[in-house]
Amino acid sequence: MSPVLAGVLQLLALTGALALAYIPVGNYMARVYSSTRHLRAEKWIYKGIGADPDAEMTWPAYLRGVLAFSAVSVLFLYLLQRLQGVLPGSLHFDSVDPAQSFNTAVSFVTNTNWQSYYGEQTMGHVVQTAGLAVQNFVSAAVGMAVAVALVRGFARSRTGELGNFWTDLVRGTLRILLPGAAIAAVVLVACGAIQNFSGIHEVGQFTGGSQQWNGGAVASQEAIKELGTNGGGYFNANSAHPFENPTPFTNLFEIFLILVIPFSLTRTFGVMVGSVKQGYAILATMATIWIGFTALMMWTEFAHHGPALQAAGAAMEGKETRFGVGASSIFAVATTLTSTGAVDSFHSSFTGLGGGITLLGMQLGEIAPGGTGSGLYGMLIMAVIAVFIAGLMVGRTPEYLGKKIGGREMKLAACYILITPALVLVLTAASMALPTPPHSMLNSGAHGFSEVLYAFTSAANNNGSAFAGLNANTDWYNTTTGLAMLLGRFLPMIFVLALAGSLAGQQPVPVTAGTLRTEKPLFTGLLVGAILIITGLTYFPALALGPLAEGLA
Repeated sequence: MSPVLAGVLQLLALTGALALAYIPVGNYMARVYSSTRHLRAEKWIYKGIGADPDAEMTWPAYLRGVLAFSAVSVLFLYLLQRLQGVLPGSLHFDSVDPAQSFNTAVSFVTNTNWQSYYGEQTMGHVVQTAGLAVQNFVSAAVGMAVAVALVRGFARSRTGELGNFWTDLVRGTLRILLPGAAIAAVVLVACGAIQNFSGIHEVGQFTGGSQQWNGGAVASQEAIKELGTNGGGYFNANSAHPFENPTPFTNLFEIFLILVIPFSLTRTFGVMVGSVKQGYAILATMATIWIGFTALMMWTEFAHHGPALQAAGAAMEGKETRFGVGASSIFAVATTLTSTGAVDSFHSSFTGLGGGITLLGMQLGEIAPGGTGSGLYGMLIMAVIAVFIAGLMVGRTPEYLGKKIGGREMKLAACYILITPALVLVLTAASMALPTPPHSMLNSGAHGFSEVLYAFTSAANNNGSAFAGLNANTDWYNTTTGLAMLLGRFLPMIFVLALAGSLAGQQPVPVTAGTLRTEKPLFTGLLVGAILIITGLTYFPALALGPLAEGLA
């Protein structure tokens, strides 16, 4: 079987699995967030934190819950790393230094999972399991809660109430992410991923020395790392490491975990707003971009332009022979079109245009299908902008799901789409202009610029993957990427929740003959075009200096 055919068949199998899971998973999540019943374990948690699970919140109260919980999480994870040297199960690793502790704490709480360190040489079992793995669950649940709050904003009318943040957080964790990750961990263990608390072992004798490996609760963290679109791995090689991702089947299974919740949330959206066709329209938009990017990535990598790649017969540099070009391409697109950041190959070794595709996937806002929750609310923001553009073209007040899109709503949507590009471009420009930060670049020229652009694109979009050439473990990059992650996560959430509150307070507008049918293919095409054009106008100059210049050289 040719590598191209193998890649296409894997893509078809993945698409089929996602299609089978779409309706049951989407309907289940809609029931979870609409239920009036509380499980016994949930009641214990509410009592422990002093929360009333039945009290409705306005958008400022909901936002205070998000920010307060995230602030406490950052502080706890920071202190856990700083105290690692005196904790049991530390594998004799020292405490993590302040700058890196801050960066890592912010990274995992914001669902970014950017790692400027070697996981197997820095973090012991306690920090990995009680710190990083816990944040993999709750940071994903926070994103889902914000998305559900926005959906309620469209579904409700004449009220400012968006639900209860603590209820949404606990349910998302206990009813969706925890059982899903438990099942996935069993599958991964059965297929060869490790799950233990062993210490450091010396493995084999090699010319010039030996190699040391440590174990860990890898399968359980790998499961939630993918299911929650987190991305932070136990090992520096991430999902290219055989302990995390041992076989081609587990590779495809992990891609499925990355995509299943973000795609299925469109079904949840459709059910909760009372029109599954609206959910299908959003799904079609996401799927069109995802399939298009995957096909383009596979073409650029199989074409392997350049004399070195042509002499080798394939663009296999930086890719695992267990997976090959096709599966690596599918994984790279899935992880950068979502906020996952996990890698089974090194994006810096992709062809120039292939690296550009990973960059553009993040720069779209990671909305096809995006992260757990963040992809849905990002796509709904773009839908608001698309109906506004359509309203300008036909000369009538734009409406979406029976809600008028007026000046207030458009200001909030505009702020949402502007904040991330501003962070990326300003911090990239500063890093290239100052004398010290460019010393962290492994390469010069266009590829070196891409390393820096990729780092801040990944941080501000809460992705977490890296171009594998930039030395980001410096005070400058630990601080600036940490700030980019914080601002890139929580400023957009402020605008999303404010928009949800504004929409929930409106009176529904009746459908007329002039209403734009947002469940039709025409709107899907308009939405895809708006996403690509807005992103292209924003990032094209920067892309022209980096991956486009390298790819066309």
